Amino acid sequence: MGDSKEAGAEAPLAGARDRGGLSLLSPGEAEEPSTQGSALCLGGSEVKSRAVVKYSSAPPRAAFARLQEKTDLKLPPANWLRESAKLGPAGTTVLGNSKKSKPFSSFGMAYDFIDSVGNDVDVVSDSENIKKLLKIPYSKSHVSMAVHRVGRTLLLDELDTQELFMRSSQTGDWTWLKEFYQRLIDRKWQRKKKSKEHWHQKAILSKFLYYSINGDGAAQPVPSTAEQREPSGSDQTQDGGGASWPAPFDMPASVSEDPSASSQGGEPLEPSYIVGHVASAPKEQNLTTLFNDGENSQGLKNDFVRNILWTFEDIHMLVGSNMPIFGGGRYPAVSLRLRDNNKPINVLTGIDYWLDNLICNVPELVMCFHVNGIVQKYEMIKTEEIPDLENSNFSTKVIKDIAQNILSFLKSNCTKEGHTYWLFKASGSDIVKLYDLTTLCEETEDKYQNPFTMPVAILLYKVACNMMMKKNQNKKHYGTIRTLLLNCLKLLDKSRHPQIIASANYMLSELFQLDEPKKEESSECPLNENSDESYSEEEEEEEMPDSDENGSYSTSSDPPEDNKAVAVIKSVGELSVPEKYKSTHQIRPSCAFPVCRDTEERCKLVLSYVLEGLKSVDNSVRKESDLPAADPSTPIPLKYEDESTRGGPEGLEKQMALFLDKMGSLQKGNYSSQSGMIPGSWQHKMKLQLILKSSKAYYVLSDAAMSLQKYGRALRYIKLALQSHDTYCCLCTNMFSEVLLFLSQYLTLCGDIQLMLAQNASNRAAHLEEFNYQTKEDQEILHSLHRESSCQGFAWATDLSTDLESQLSVSCKCYEAANEILQFSDLKKQNPEHCVQVSKRMGNVRNEIGVFYMNQAAALQSERVVSKSVSTAEQQLWKKSFSCFEKGIHNFESIGDATNAALLLCNTGRLMRICAQAHCGAGDEFKREFSPEEGLYYNKAVDYYLKALRSLGTRDVHPAVWDSVNWELSTTYFTMATLQQDYAPLSRKAQEQIEKEVSEAMMKSLKHCDVDSTSARQPLCQYRAATIHHRLASMYHSCLRNQVGDEHLRKQHRVLADLHYGKAVALFQLLKDTPCELLRVQLERVAFAEFQMAGQNSNVGKLKTLSGALDIMVRTTHAFQLMRKELVEESGQPKSDAPSPAADSAPGLNREEALKLLSIFESRLSFLLLQSIRLLAPGKKKASSDVEGDAALRINKHVYSQLLRATASRDTSLLERVDVLLHLLGQLAGGSAVQ
Repeated sequence: MGDSKEAGAEAPLAGARDRGGLSLLSPGEAEEPSTQGSALCLGGSEVKSRAVVKYSSAPPRAAFARLQEKTDLKLPPANWLRESAKLGPAGTTVLGNSKKSKPFSSFGMAYDFIDSVGNDVDVVSDSENIKKLLKIPYSKSHVSMAVHRVGRTLLLDELDTQELFMRSSQTGDWTWLKEFYQRLIDRKWQRKKKSKEHWHQKAILSKFLYYSINGDGAAQPVPSTAEQREPSGSDQTQDGGGASWPAPFDMPASVSEDPSASSQGGEPLEPSYIVGHVASAPKEQNLTTLFNDGENSQGLKNDFVRNILWTFEDIHMLVGSNMPIFGGGRYPAVSLRLRDNNKPINVLTGIDYWLDNLICNVPELVMCFHVNGIVQKYEMIKTEEIPDLENSNFSTKVIKDIAQNILSFLKSNCTKEGHTYWLFKASGSDIVKLYDLTTLCEETEDKYQNPFTMPVAILLYKVACNMMMKKNQNKKHYGTIRTLLLNCLKLLDKSRHPQIIASANYMLSELFQLDEPKKEESSECPLNENSDESYSEEEEEEEMPDSDENGSYSTSSDPPEDNKAVAVIKSVGELSVPEKYKSTHQIRPSCAFPVCRDTEERCKLVLSYVLEGLKSVDNSVRKESDLPAADPSTPIPLKYEDESTRGGPEGLEKQMALFLDKMGSLQKGNYSSQSGMIPGSWQHKMKLQLILKSSKAYYVLSDAAMSLQKYGRALRYIKLALQSHDTYCCLCTNMFSEVLLFLSQYLTLCGDIQLMLAQNASNRAAHLEEFNYQTKEDQEILHSLHRESSCQGFAWATDLSTDLESQLSVSCKCYEAANEILQFSDLKKQNPEHCVQVSKRMGNVRNEIGVFYMNQAAALQSERVVSKSVSTAEQQLWKKSFSCFEKGIHNFESIGDATNAALLLCNTGRLMRICAQAHCGAGDEFKREFSPEEGLYYNKAVDYYLKALRSLGTRDVHPAVWDSVNWELSTTYFTMATLQQDYAPLSRKAQEQIEKEVSEAMMKSLKHCDVDSTSARQPLCQYRAATIHHRLASMYHSCLRNQVGDEHLRKQHRVLADLHYGKAVALFQLLKDTPCELLRVQLERVAFAEFQMAGQNSNVGKLKTLSGALDIMVRTTHAFQLMRKELVEESGQPKSDAPSPAADSAPGLNREEALKLLSIFESRLSFLLLQSIRLLAPGKKKASSDVEGDAALRINKHVYSQLLRATASRDTSLLERVDVLLHLLGQLAGGSAVQ
């Protein structure tokens, strides 16, 4: 199309055979375009088109009159230039003052239909700009347009260099562009004045319209509606000018005609997104005005009478149009045109008319012809016939190809969001160039000289806000939102636009979900951490060679001065070639959201955005002079000390009282800001949200550090979180329950940290170093917080103390405060899980404090001289410990935690046992008796252990805890019985009563000692049970020795002693490390047999008892085998130089005890053998039993003689003596000794 002709000439395009037909809706279907968001569908073999009216502000329909022939349009009608409801916007047209579309007209539409921007729509523009682009191959007129990109959407606006450069001479706003234009494009630029004929034609058109709505009675009226402005006259097609009818100053209320196009504020605003002041953002900005017409704010408003979503083939466009549409009767929708009968319709005019009707959903065109202003005739033309008009035929398919090529060219090269691109074609030139004005402007001293900067920034911001407000927004769009906001921030001057900067930074911080699981979902996305824009420079560079084929980046044939152009179309004729230009550039990477490796990195990003937002807010508050000077480079000490906190728990009580009083005042809405911010102002609202966000981020950081066991760091972060929250409380006029819940969670975590610090005192120096560390970012955030409050409301909770008691007390107070906060409102009902956790933690820390005081009391007791009585300090510690245990039990019982309640009852029982032990030390050891105080406390301990078992109910609830409580209860009974047995209170009770109580306590201990269940504690239980049986047997043995009189009772004691000795032996034989205990029991059984033998008179009875005793002796073989095994293992270890038996003892064998028992055993065996020999020797009966008696006598004599020889040697080792005894016992067992 290099030889396209001027207006009036026919461009040599494809003939009628190449043109596609247009199928229109029936008149009935298209009668009212505005009622249903109606669509005009154009189909055919070549072109498809659909138009949906999204918005209309047209007045009610009026009628237009068909003017009589010979009507003189040069004469003004009576109503000329008067406002008229019938003409609507046309009523405000002033001859000579009308202008083309506003320089920001596309932004006005984009603001109103923000949902469409970035995703659904390819182009947003005035219909005049669309037509001008599609006529580029046919026209030699100049083209000058500003192009902006938001996502996949391009915004097109006319950039009238004539007006700009004239203005630059007055204000200097566009000096840099004027100089660039003169240097590279037109060195001899001067303002071109419009011809006299141009203004003459505009006057005739204006009078024609007024005549058409005010015809006389003889005229043939046709009802009409002047919905929009007449955009083109007879000559406007050549110079792109024409009668552009401006919108009224006060536009009627918007009427949304597409049910899907709801008003932009329709969706309720999330309280977490402070975007409510978006609409007021343009008002607070001092936008650079391009035209001094008294309509400064009109540039960012939607000035079009109709906004239409036009789909042309696969291109979706949001188009603004002011073309008047008339209709009614036989012609439901027509456009009205005035033509000079002497000038034929050319291609440019035909395309103009055809596109207007397609865009505005008009099926027919009414044309009024005149000669020198005298009306000649009217003619009706269908829209689909316009491409076939004489002298104006063109191919619709070529128009489609032009549209697709231009869009692809712009999308491939206008790649950076936030940049202003300039599409320019000089008059009479075939070359179209694209410049990046933002890059050119940045080379000047003030990069904010570009008047498009502010509207673009606001649009990016609004699109991001709109995406943020969608509740069902998928996280995959977070990268898009972040890109929009970062590009918005790049365009804004921090000192001029603090509100938008603060809000954008807050929204950036909101993109990072702080409560996400630690494993990021970014595994499905490639790493793209540094993508501040929607595409990287590398991507652009990679695509440049590919674009060269399409002529996008051809610089070799261009003049040297064109190196400033981003891209060039070498010839407008290329635009008519199908698919000459293809958009290969990726709109936005699939994952532009930064990948955070861990929680800490995510929180640091959030805090960086919060800090920028806080700086913006603080800089906008003009009361710095009232504040004390603060040096940002000087760290603020994190460690605050108050005198009341130094007093330990007493000081904490005062701090807690103050805290609870403050919490109560917050419910009443007290406000106390130091900086003087006005409640309800944007600074106040924004700072509240930023501070709350910072507190959440610090809380998450603290929780993450806690999980890493970095408790000093965790305490530092939770301190910052609580300082942020304290500032929030000072600024807040009405505390929300959600914020109170946050505070409860912060204090709970603070309590956890203090508790862990108390339990990890060994690494205190490292924790202290981490606690005192400060980053510059933290310092700056603290400085911002200190502008509003002292940040010391929670100093009592965040002090890193070196005292264990203080740390435990602080932890407990944190939990108590967290619990108190839950009582202020319905938080307890709304958050039952959190309430349960707080109660559980309170119970746990109270248990820790109780154990701490209990251990202190035990330590004092161990240091006390035995003869001294219980000290007051010990009693105070008992009371403190008991109080903590009691409160902890109440905490666990309140949430139905039977297991933990049982554990605390168990600890209380242990405390009672310590109290009992404290009362046993008084008096002389030899005169000591079991005191009533001991019995009292032991019985209390038993009561608590029994309560613990009742709390659990059954072993199935928690077997481990059940077994532990049972063991402690068994131990208590055993200890009590042992003390009563060893230190019998004979001065207060009779022997029989004491024996009865001991027996009952021992049996109860035995009942709670589980010897059958296989567990780690089973050997202990078996040893305990064996010991109990041994003690009971010894007691009955002793009773039998000392008792005289009642034979029945003696017999009972004898049976019981024998029974318990047998059970004790059976249990000790199950154990592998108690040979001495087993040997002792067996020796006592032998002694018991000897005692019985002493009371017998007949030799037969004595011999029988003696045989039983020797049998017991033989059964001690197991004990000696165990002893020998341990001695052999000991001898296998490296021996010491001193071979003395007492010098080196085996780890599990008490050598001294073994030697003592061994000597007793040898003496008793010797005694029994001697008695056996004496009783067997004088036998004179001649019976078969004599043979057995003789054999027994012979073996016993032999063993006795060997035993005497063995015991006679003084230097025999313990192992050798054991071996001898094993040998002798083997002989006795194998030789059929006396049965």
